[in-house]
Amino acid sequence: MPMAADETPGTALISRRRVLAGGALLAAVPARAMAATSGLNPALLQQARAAFERHADRIANRQIIAIADYGLHSAQPRFFLFAPDSGAITSLRVAHGRGSDPAHTGYLQHFSARPGSAASSDGAYLAGVPYVGQHGRSRRLIGLDPQNSTAEARAIVIHGAWYCEPGIVQQTGKLGRSEGCFAFSAGDAALVLDRLPAGCLLYSGRA
Repeated sequence: MPMAADETPGTALISRRRVLAGGALLAAVPARAMAATSGLNPALLQQARAAFERHADRIANRQIIAIADYGLHSAQPRFFLFAPDSGAITSLRVAHGRGSDPAHTGYLQHFSARPGSAASSDGAYLAGVPYVGQHGRSRRLIGLDPQNSTAEARAIVIHGAWYCEPGIVQQTGKLGRSEGCFAFSAGDAALVLDRLPAGCLLYSGRA
């Protein structure tokens, strides 16, 4: 099925401030959060915690942490909005890049940050500014790690897409693929855009 193109590259300007005791924010929650993780892999949560500590001085907003578990099939809810203060977790479906799954199996085969790869990249991202583009409401992302440092140049963003609607999963057993963006159904994209504001951490990986 044809896939929508990513947005025009742009530089997201985010105000930054130092976050004190970043690791403690996540470390205080897991015992009670793990009881209701809704499928969130504890090993991936550990990776996200390490990323939080590594980039604490860049994370200006700590109310929500997003974690994309690309070890799961695209038909499964694998994008988690985690509220450290309460331990509450919301799980949603998210697409991966077609370059990460050339045979369209529904499973991500590999990550890449190479421009033109149309692949998903792993690592820590900072949620950037919102904008309205080809896919409607969207949010830019800033890659914080070497393996996703081309995110802005590649226009890797959060957006809604028709190929992520529930009907696609019902018909094909999997989501469609993006050009490397974090693509959601229209309803889920609105939820993510509302609940993951600028300055939050988004961690992408697989355990």
